[in-house]
Amino acid sequence: MTLTLPSWLFWALLSAAFAALTAIFAKVGVEGINSDLATFLRTIVVLVSLGLILSATGQFSHPGPIPTRSWIFLVLSGLATGASWLCYFRALKLGPATLVAPIDKLSVVLVALFGVVFLGERPSPNGWIGIALIAAGAVIIAVKR
Repeated sequence: MTLTLPSWLFWALLSAAFAALTAIFAKVGVEGINSDLATFLRTIVVLVSLGLILSATGQFSHPGPIPTRSWIFLVLSGLATGASWLCYFRALKLGPATLVAPIDKLSVVLVALFGVVFLGERPSPNGWIGIALIAAGAVIIAVKR
């Protein structure tokens, strides 16, 4: 029996694994330095890495026209990413990774809610149950006994 994953699921699982490593590496890396400086250094590494990947795969040449709407929302996404990273590194500096990361994952719940409100997406009943469980899990982890 062969297990075949949809390509999106493969990449989403890799994203989750790298996000987990990000939290652990960042928690260790932010020790002894300013969290904003740590975020800046991480951002430089991300930019250089992506630049190398785009160059190596030939995707820097002739990207084609980029619509104004795409520019606007990519800039907004970049600003939101920067704000998220600054807050995430500050939280890691101040608290344990085992508490910070689950609270950060409340973004999954917010994405679902924003997707409904702004994109007209409609999660299934099972989807809503999963979203509620993610929210409950984050709260359970973060609440002191």
